[in-house]
Amino acid sequence: MNLPALTHIAQGRDHINTAEFGRAINRSGQTIRKNFCQEGAAYGIRPVKIRGRLLWPVASIAAILAADTLPAANNSGE
Repeated sequence: MNLPALTHIAQGRDHINTAEFGRAINRSGQTIRKNFCQEGAAYGIRPVKIRGRLLWPVASIAAILAADTLPAANNSGE
């Protein structure tokens, strides 16, 4: 996915929820949560916890999309 699509998803917000993060990087929300539980981060991004919800910084997501540093999708677990 490209940066204009992330801009559309974020709609001017600084943080997005897990499902939106997954949609921005073409992964399921469950994959994002699994990575967070196992590593404390997902794709090198640490979320902010607010009232038990994980909110992911849009600036960090934009940086990995711009650098195109996401690992290849592993569809065996999704």
